Amino acid sequence: MYIQNKPRWQIKENQVTNEQLYLNRRKFIKNSSSILGSTALLYNFLGKDLDANQNNENFLKFQINKKYHILSNITPENLSTKYNNFFEFGSTKNIWKEAQKLETKNWKLKITGLVEKPLTFEVEDLINKFKLEERIYRHRCVEAWSMVVPWLGFQMSKLLKLCKPLSSAKYIKFTTFYDPKIATEQKARWYPWPYTEGLTLEEAKNDLSFLVFGAYGKNLHNQFGAPIRLHLPWKYGFKSIKSIEGIEFTDKRPVSFWENLASNEYGFWANVNPAVDHPRWSQKTERILGGGERETEIYNGYGPEVSALYSNFSNLGDRLFR
Repeated sequence: MYIQNKPRWQIKENQVTNEQLYLNRRKFIKNSSSILGSTALLYNFLGKDLDANQNNENFLKFQINKKYHILSNITPENLSTKYNNFFEFGSTKNIWKEAQKLETKNWKLKITGLVEKPLTFEVEDLINKFKLEERIYRHRCVEAWSMVVPWLGFQMSKLLKLCKPLSSAKYIKFTTFYDPKIATEQKARWYPWPYTEGLTLEEAKNDLSFLVFGAYGKNLHNQFGAPIRLHLPWKYGFKSIKSIEGIEFTDKRPVSFWENLASNEYGFWANVNPAVDHPRWSQKTERILGGGERETEIYNGYGPEVSALYSNFSNLGDRLFR
């Protein structure tokens, strides 16, 4: 049973926005409704550290989803985009420059397996087919650090309706790209490339499951997993697979990349749970990019939205979170 100890809207006093800044922001937005779709001016006004050399064509049109827009402590862009895991390009956090080698033009997403009809989409077609929305989500890494990012995308459930999975489909397997000439770490034979991840169909249908095409108002940064990634805010970050090329519907539970390497440390479920430590470190707290520390919340604070998915899994015990 999920127990909520405090209201979801309650935040610490030191996180409250200065009153004058809040009033100025309200006035600015009211007078700027015609330009909210492009977001360039809005993000500069709010101090999100946009690159001044960015081409305006890199900005995306989107709608703000107010339901998922309540977090105020967004991680500055110049921090979140320069501290990344992307093992295809190396095992350090400073791989953002190396990731720029990935060519994302004309990227195709193939949908196969237990569906009525296999489909292939150009990423641009998906962006045009579904209206993008901005959601501010927490991201909690299994390594015990965290950030908050304004992602642009659409619910995974919208794609499921388009694919029409068969009744026999129980799981979804996601596969990323494989190109050792560009992603040199993929030459390492001890890794089971390409990177794969998996969900149950019910998890994918949950409203929080989000296919991401952008962040901070712009096309997705390469180091974030351009041009299309998954974001599952209640799970540890390694579940949110980057640079997706394939989505396969299956009746068998996928064995994901990290589960294949170390199933005792990185399991299939990977739901955030501060009560279950990683075998090599505690998960009770997390380091916030930009400074500070916070207590880790069950399901990363998204328990009301997702705990029902696991109500019949009590017999799994701690394994549910590994």
